[in-house]
Parts: sequence; C-alpha cells; structure tokens
Amino acid sequence: MRDPVTDLRRIAFLLERSHASTYRVRAFRTAANVLAGRDDLDLLARGGGLKKLRGVGESTARCVVQSLAGQEPAYLTELEAGPINQTTTGAPDAEAAVPPVPELTGAGAALRAALRGDCHSHSDWSDGGSPIEEMALTARDLGHEYLVLTDHSPRLTVANGLSADRLRRQLEVVAELNTRLVPFAILTGIEVDILDDGSLDQDPELLEQLDLVVASVHSKLRMPAPEMTERMLTAVANPLVDVLGHCTGRMVTGGRKRPESEFDAEAVFAVCAEYDVAVEVNSRPERLDPPRRLLRQAVAAGCRFSVDTDAHAPGQLDWLPYGCARAAECEVPPERVINTLPAADLLAWACRRV
Repeated sequence: MRDPVTDLRRIAFLLERSHASTYRVRAFRTAANVLAGRDDLDLLARGGGLKKLRGVGESTARCVVQSLAGQEPAYLTELEAGPINQTTTGAPDAEAAVPPVPELTGAGAALRAALRGDCHSHSDWSDGGSPIEEMALTARDLGHEYLVLTDHSPRLTVANGLSADRLRRQLEVVAELNTRLVPFAILTGIEVDILDDGSLDQDPELLEQLDLVVASVHSKLRMPAPEMTERMLTAVANPLVDVLGHCTGRMVTGGRKRPESEFDAEAVFAVCAEYDVAVEVNSRPERLDPPRRLLRQAVAAGCRFSVDTDAHAPGQLDWLPYGCARAAECEVPPERVINTLPAADLLAWACRRV
C-alpha cells in the first residue's frame, strides 16, 4: 500500500534537488499538505473530488490516484530515474540546467559519509521555501545529526532578511523545535551580510548568542579588488565570524550568471587560516564556490572548510555531493572540514574566539 502524501513529498524533494522552478515544487508540497491526515482519499479519488480541493491540481491528483492504486506515480518514476527531461515532467526549467547530483566514489564518498551536518541553510523566515521544521526533518531523514539554520540578515531585504527582533523570535521557535527533535539538533545561526566596510549586518550581542555565523558578501560584488580585499579581511578578523560564505559570489549556470568578485585570495585565505575561519565549499550547483584554483589555494594556506548546501528548500539539502566531489578533487583534508565534527565539538570550535 503506497502513501500518496509520501509520494507527493518525494516528488517535491526530487524537483528541488534538480533545481526545478518554485511554482512546480510548490504545487506538490501544497497538495501534500492539503491531503495530509485525510482518511477519505479513496472516496475522493473514486468520485472525482480530488481536484475540487483547493491546492490539488490535475497533475497532483493523477499522482494520488496512481498511489492509491498501489502504483508508483509515473511522475515520481521519471524523477527517480534522473534529471528532469521532456517527457512526463515537461521541458526543463532554465534554472534547472545544472549537472545531475554526482555519484561519489573514493575520497568524495568518504567525505560525504563523514559529514554530520550542514552549516548553511535557509527557511521561509527569509528567502527559503519551507518551514524550519520541514528543513530539519529532511536533514534528519538524509542522515544528518544537525542542521545550522542561517537565514539572511536585515540589509538583504530582497531575501526578507531577519531584523534583530525577528531573529530573536526565531531563536525561540528553534528552542521549542529542538525539544521535540532530540537527538537531532537545529543549531542557531545566520548568514550575515558583510557590509561595505567589512562590518557585520546584525547586532554584535545577538550574533554572540548564535551557535554559528556565516559571513558573506551579497552587495557591490564588482568593488575594486583592493577595497574588496580589505572588506573581506576586516570581516574574517571579526571574532564573531566562523565561516566565510561563497567567497567569490560567482554564478556559473542559469539565468543569473555572474563573474567572480576580485580580491587578493592569498591575503584573504592567510587571514582565514590565522583566525581559524572556515572557507565555505558552497555546493549549490549554480555557485560551486570557490573555483577549483582558489579551493586548492585555500588548502595550501592551511584553512579549515565547511562543505555546505546553502539550501533554500528541503530537496536542496541533498546537494552535498556537489561540494564533496570538488573538495575531494582539490584534496581538502577531511579532518579540516568542520561539519565532520559532532555537534558538541562543532559548538566548542565555534566558541574559540568569543
């Protein structure tokens, strides 16, 4: 007996992992939420009433009918077989033009197996697409021991960045969720904007309360190299910063292609090593940041690393293989990857400078 709601959520997960459009993912997650807990699905399916429910459309209703008949929905079968193609699921979305999630072997597979969590994720509190709990449950189902929640800081208004008051409320929500999710843990964090002068876009005393702080540049990405270098050096030297996020800001696929920011990588990575700030290996397929040449340079500089998904949806939490493959190719030592640490050890490391 198949569970239609489970099948709908699996479809949404696979669409997210393949970087399908938000509206398509939302159709399946909305239908799953509408149908969850109902005991009249068979009756509705026989009577043609599924599509009369708000949030259930023709495609989702067809999947439900197939599930109730004990069949794997055709839509799900195709998605399980590989990347989006042009049969059941329709033409690929422009932003989905990314390579499939790599099959890891050797050092890449060993690194993925060693990862205990993800240090960069977003929820619908900022520009993510799903509630905190849904992100956490998906991370747990993927075998993670923890997920660091790093929604955006206030200046990034396009991403609904969190004001100090909203961040404080989020901390209360996370504390309540953690009482129910034990032994899994949601660790508190933020992706804080590095401002033009290298300062951080949030109250310092509030940043001190967080488990982990990822600092990233999101604005004036074409700043002249000397100024960008000074901006990044100032941020990395801040004792509240734990991880330098997607350091070049580049975009390599989709409709938002963007060149790398220019900065003195040797100087930045030297200061990361000096202050023990991890360089993020960002696994988002449109970022894959830093580029291989800079990743190798950071390895040579003695930096620590954090292999993260920067997930904005549950299915994107399964993007770690992109980062693991690149980290292994560039010979990143697993013992220098902070999210191979158990949660207690990660928290102890994050308290090293404050």
